Amino acid sequence: MEDKKITCKDCGKEFIFTVGEQEFYKEKGFENDPVRCPECRKARKVQKNQRERR
Repeated sequence: MEDKKITCKDCGKEFIFTVGEQEFYKEKGFENDPVRCPECRKARKVQKNQRERR
């Protein structure tokens, strides 16, 4: 395995999907690579949590 460059589908910024992250995803059983950068993932999580609290 090696680091992968991925383009975020929300902001278009390139980010690195490291070997360590890939191993974590595999360990958790995730089959797909992330499509959002870490910043957009955090923002999306916050939005989702706010919607659930209403």
